[in-house]
Amino acid sequence: MKQLYDEVNLENHLHAAFGLRVQIKSVVAKIPVGASSAATVFLTDKGLLFALIAARGGQNFGDVKKILNRMNLRAEQFLPPRADANYFDRVATAKFREVFPGREPKNERDTAFYKTLASYNPALVQIAEVTGSVIKQYDSDAVGRWRPAVKFAYRRIRTS
Repeated sequence: MKQLYDEVNLENHLHAAFGLRVQIKSVVAKIPVGASSAATVFLTDKGLLFALIAARGGQNFGDVKKILNRMNLRAEQFLPPRADANYFDRVATAKFREVFPGREPKNERDTAFYKTLASYNPALVQIAEVTGSVIKQYDSDAVGRWRPAVKFAYRRIRTS
C-alpha cells in the first residue's frame, strides 16, 4: 500500500513541477547520488525510463549531467521546470549578458557553458540508455565513491 501511495505522490509531483502526466509502472531504484542528493529511477507504463534527481541544497544543470554520467545513465531529454521549453536558453542568455554586458550571444556555443549554471533542482531526465546494464549509486566508502546499485538493462529504440 505504501509503494502505491509513493507512486501516486510521485506522479502528482511530476505533474506539478514539470507539467508531465505519466503513469508509473515500477520504481527501478531509489538511491543516493551525492552526500545530500537522491535519485528515483522509474519506468512508465509506456516503457519510458526517467530519473528524478533532487538535492537538499542547490544543484545546477551541470551537476545533473555529471550525476547521470556517474550513474551510468545516458540522457535523451532534460525536462525543464514548469514545462518551460525556453528555460535553459533564457537562463544561459541572462548569465551571458551578466558576464558580457551589451553583447548578445551569436550562437549555441556562446551560451553552452552558461546553460550548465542554470538552477535545476529537482531535475527530471528521460533516459536513453543504461550503459553497462548497471545503475550506480553514490557511496562515500566505495573506491571512486560510486558502486553498483541495480542491474537493469535498458536502451530506448527510436522509431520514426
